[in-house]
Amino acid sequence: MKNFAMIGVAGYVAVRHLRAIKDTGNDLLVALDKFDSVGIMDSYFPDASFFVEFERFDRHIEKFRKKKNVQLDYMSICTPNYLHDSHIRMALRSGADAICEKPLVLNPWNLDALSDIEKEYKRKIYTILQLRLHPSIIALKKKIDNGPKDKIYDVDLTYLTSRGNWYYTSWKGDVTKSGGIATNIGIHFYDMLSWIFGKVKINIAHIHTHDRAAGYLEFKKARVRWFLSINDKVLPKDIAEKGQRTYRSITVDGKEIEFSDGFFDLHTKSYQNIMDGKGFILDDAKQSIDIVHNIRTKKISSLKGDYHPLAKLPLVNHPFKNGNY
Repeated sequence: MKNFAMIGVAGYVAVRHLRAIKDTGNDLLVALDKFDSVGIMDSYFPDASFFVEFERFDRHIEKFRKKKNVQLDYMSICTPNYLHDSHIRMALRSGADAICEKPLVLNPWNLDALSDIEKEYKRKIYTILQLRLHPSIIALKKKIDNGPKDKIYDVDLTYLTSRGNWYYTSWKGDVTKSGGIATNIGIHFYDMLSWIFGKVKINIAHIHTHDRAAGYLEFKKARVRWFLSINDKVLPKDIAEKGQRTYRSITVDGKEIEFSDGFFDLHTKSYQNIMDGKGFILDDAKQSIDIVHNIRTKKISSLKGDYHPLAKLPLVNHPFKNGNY
């Protein structure tokens, strides 16, 4: 049984980490979040200590080590994107390996600095790249790997995940904190594409606004048109009429890849891989972080050449964007 701490236990994704710690037979000793709506802990680790102040959380971990001779093995990090770098460093300074949600960091050069920190403290940094563990995605990679070596595939990626007005006034609506739409909801798709189709050759951004992003990526083995949005107005009519608020689609050479199910236990599989010494590390995350950084910082291109059909949809200003009421 390994000893865990968690930062960001009140966050949306934290329950997947709580379940993963529990299902892999480990123990959560202490958790931190500035919000105290953490009743979900009762379903997993009711005996874990909980703090809303970083200083008391840090002191508690010191007491574990110095007075009770208890060493943390891992610290799970589920905090806002812009805080990941700092919290990863805190984990390693505490003598624990870090397990951090994606994106590990917002800027590529931060990865180099974290690599130095790993060496300094002789600890490891792991990230969650769960789509690499999805059965349908694994099958697709095997198909591509076993296919013609010189074939270039045509891929369309569409991911629509509706968010309410709260999004725009939360940290997720602040591009300096989340990295914007492409980073916040697209990072795991860019990682998946990189894993399957190889090195990026071309990266063009056609749109990057408060509620959507679109562009064109060319990999060693694929030409990819992609579109992401949190606006429910862009959902396909049949999906909206069913009351569904999320739509995922990946087509390869016009054929749909079915991966609507199979997500429930991917974090648990990720944790088990880490326990088995097969977790995803800094180098695994590098290309996807490069991709989103370039999308965020490069000049937006006009809609010419190859672009996703949904990129032509009209843009709508939102009254709650950037907290404007």
